[in-house]
Parts: sequence; C-alpha cells; structure tokens
Amino acid sequence: MIQVGDHLPQATFRVIGPEGPIARTTDDVFKGRRVVLIGVPGAFTPSCHRNHLPGFVTHRDEILGRGIDAIAVTSVNDVFVLDAWSKASGAEGLEFLADGNADFAKAIGLEMDGTGFGLGMRSKRYSMLVEDGVVRILNVEETPSKAEVSGAEALLKVL
Repeated sequence: MIQVGDHLPQATFRVIGPEGPIARTTDDVFKGRRVVLIGVPGAFTPSCHRNHLPGFVTHRDEILGRGIDAIAVTSVNDVFVLDAWSKASGAEGLEFLADGNADFAKAIGLEMDGTGFGLGMRSKRYSMLVEDGVVRILNVEETPSKAEVSGAEALLKVL
C-alpha cells in the first residue's frame, strides 16, 4: 500500500473533455500541483453519494483556500458514470478521474474486492494530499461504508 512520502505511480485516468473522453496521466493531474485526492468505491453508492462526496462539495472553497490547487475524485467507474455523478452531485469545480479498470487503485495498493457484493474490483475509500506527485497525507477507511477518517472535515483538520 502506498505510504506518506511515496510518489504516485504512473497511471492513466479518463475524463470528459469537450469532444468526449480523454486520457489524463498521473503527471497531468499532479505534477507541480497540490491536490486533494479522494478515492471512493463507487459513484452513486450510498456512502459515497450521501456521506463522502458531499463534504468535499460543501467545503470546496475552504479546502482550496488552504493553498490546494484542485480536489480530484477517483473511482472504479467508467468516465460516463463519473461525469453523470459529478453533475448529479453539484460538484462543479472538482475533477473526476475515471479508473475504470482499477489500474490506479491496484498500483497504489488500495484496491478492494467487492465481488461478493456484485461490485467487482473497486477502490478503498480514502483521502490524501498529494504535492507534486508525492503523498503528504493519507487517510484510509477501515470500513468501506464509513466516511469518517477520509471525510472533508477530518482532512481540513490536518491541512
């Protein structure tokens, strides 16, 4: 599992651009920037949709006001689902990074096997602060249905 002080591995995410899906690499997202990255098991799932993402939407300006360049959300969903989720959540100004095959989640050791629930491979729930590609803060939930140590309020206490 990735640790504080580690560099993020190279990975490719998908995002919605003006003409449709485009690829963005780890460097595209994190190089030269301070980014809060939120990992969630799935868009529209109850804990993600009702408990985890809303805190970052509500506290967006406060988080960005602490010298953060961007708030990014990644999930093991396709780019179209993440685009719909961002719109349905009123999450304008947050970057949604589709990790459709769980390549990034696996590369950082934060994948979660949800096959017993019919979900396939997913990401664990976490939040982290990444500075120029290096993990500076890492908060991983022990229980996937909880959004306590990885929530916006908890992160704000240590930013």
